[in-house]
Amino acid sequence: MFAIYNNGSVAIRSSADNLYQIKNTDAPSDVSLKPDDDTLFQELSKKQENNQNKANQEQLNVYKQMANIDTTEAVYHVKDIMTVDCIFLLENATVMDSYNTLKDAQVSQVPILSNDKKILGLINKKIILNLILEDLENSREILSKKVGDLYLPQLITTDPITDIRRVSKVMIDFKLDAIPVVDEEDTLVGIVSKSDIIKAVSTIPKLQLYS
Repeated sequence: MFAIYNNGSVAIRSSADNLYQIKNTDAPSDVSLKPDDDTLFQELSKKQENNQNKANQEQLNVYKQMANIDTTEAVYHVKDIMTVDCIFLLENATVMDSYNTLKDAQVSQVPILSNDKKILGLINKKIILNLILEDLENSREILSKKVGDLYLPQLITTDPITDIRRVSKVMIDFKLDAIPVVDEEDTLVGIVSKSDIIKAVSTIPKLQLYS
């Protein structure tokens, strides 16, 4: 399951397929993930975590068969590969603080959180540069602004039990370097990046990203 945030407010929670309709983006034709609605997978995954009995395992195998996944292989979720101790900034940090964090940590973007740790958005060097170029005469004032006062771009997030295949497909289609992972309370619990997915592919035996 994915969510779209507008400056800290959830605009919509949706399956991956509805996400494409909302964002008006066509998915590549050479990538096929089934079933079309990932709601079934979410429910089966929750049942598998809560009850490992034979009946639930059979249900999960049905999903794997529908998605053309080898039934002998485990299904991996975002929580299995995400970076838990991720770097973030609180809303009272300045734009200059965010630039220094990006530079020092050598990351492409940093999540912005409210003081109660709710996700507000992401900031990167491109956003900072655009802010400065829009008002060069007042660049010092811009750099001293609090990030919580900025209108941050629309943000796509995912939840911890989303299938890695779904997340990697969304990242490719929407050209995302990383996706914040949030719980049902909109609290940041981690972040999954391209590096995390590449590492998973290289370290998890026979991980099938695409069917």
